[in-house]
Amino acid sequence: MGIKIYTDGGCSGNPGPGGWAYMIIRGNSPNKENRSRLQTSPRTTKEEGEIITENYGAEFDTTNNRMELTAALESLKALSTLRLPPQDVTVFTDSQYVQKGMSAWIKSWKRNGWRTGERKPVKNRDLWERLDELAANFLIDWQWVKGHAGNRYNERCDQMTRRAVASLLGEKGGGRGGSQRYLSF
Repeated sequence: MGIKIYTDGGCSGNPGPGGWAYMIIRGNSPNKENRSRLQTSPRTTKEEGEIITENYGAEFDTTNNRMELTAALESLKALSTLRLPPQDVTVFTDSQYVQKGMSAWIKSWKRNGWRTGERKPVKNRDLWERLDELAANFLIDWQWVKGHAGNRYNERCDQMTRRAVASLLGEKGGGRGGSQRYLSF
């Protein structure tokens, strides 16, 4: 078993009003015994696990990259509060910026005083530093997933991101906030 996190962020205009979303899922072991004992519900699938929590939010004036980073940051904040036993975490993001940033670039940025290979300041440093600090508390595998390609959880995060932006703009169906916790501890 492990934890799977799906994240998404986006903007209506870039810059512009933006939203972020995440889902935290308690994963399943792929062995047959676990698959046969697991009961499915709208929040559980045999292959993918049980949704623990999801959330979304929005900001008025932001960028797509900031919202992608915020989704990852907020998901790790939430994971920290769940009091789960230590386990591996896989973060799935449709942002290569986030995936490559956390998997490869951040080590060089820190070594170079938060400068890129071209000696320019790293954009969104405030979010990168906070994300790096939270990520240090977990063993995380950062994975890229193609957006808008039918992945159930990526699509759900995209819907919540759109809902978050709509809530800022007062559009129909936008709602107001989005925290949803499925398990009580």
